[in-house]
Amino acid sequence: MADQSLIAAAVLGILEGLTEFIPVSSTGHILLAGHFMGFESAGRSFEVVIQLGAVLAVLSVYAAKLWQVFSTAHEDPKAFRFIVAVALAFLPAVVIGVLAHGFIKSVLFETPRLIAAMLVIGGVILLWVDRLKLTPKYEDAMDVPLGVALKIGFIQCLAMVPGTSRSGATIVGALLLGVSKRGAAEFSFFLSMPTMAAAFAYDLWKNRAVLDQGALSEIAVGFVLAFISAVLVVKWLLGYVSRHGYALFGWWRIIIGSVAFTLLSLGF
Repeated sequence: MADQSLIAAAVLGILEGLTEFIPVSSTGHILLAGHFMGFESAGRSFEVVIQLGAVLAVLSVYAAKLWQVFSTAHEDPKAFRFIVAVALAFLPAVVIGVLAHGFIKSVLFETPRLIAAMLVIGGVILLWVDRLKLTPKYEDAMDVPLGVALKIGFIQCLAMVPGTSRSGATIVGALLLGVSKRGAAEFSFFLSMPTMAAAFAYDLWKNRAVLDQGALSEIAVGFVLAFISAVLVVKWLLGYVSRHGYALFGWWRIIIGSVAFTLLSLGF
């Protein structure tokens, strides 16, 4: 039984890393996959905590840029403003996430039909936005104004409904607010770091009493594999969306959501 749970944790860890930074909802994918595999973690912490592996993947890919931004912020107004912009975008998730944590974990995480429906709805929205003839005002993630960053932060909170997608919400919001396709994806990457690190720490603290040795082993396996697979996705994604946009991910969401909803309706 323990071996089966570790295998499931490995599969879900890879799935987390592959889907965290593309706009298809990693949480929605691993909750639905876990449902069909019969995997249920203690306190539903696994699904949140392994996201730190994906955060470390972004940190490893962007380590040089992060160092440049933070080391020059005291003398470079653009670097300082970018740090403030990400911090502003992060704030709404802190407030709403803490207030709604119990409802999210006990109700929304336990409603697979809602997750499947949100995948389909989000896919339709992504296809619609991808076909709009938008003229970017801000080509680079570091050019995003503070007011726009705060709006993106509020839009990110929609992703607290699993199946919506954190990256999908922030990317769509950024695109509609005038950020280029590449800039929107990159801003989403940087915003993911404080957002998911905070979610990891808060969820681990809230569920510390129910995490036994077996749960920690599952988290460790999922964490490592999420990191490895996320590194590959982060390096690939920016180039892909710059050339092809987001239509592929819209169709992906619609297909996965439709298949999941059909299986759930059949009693699986």
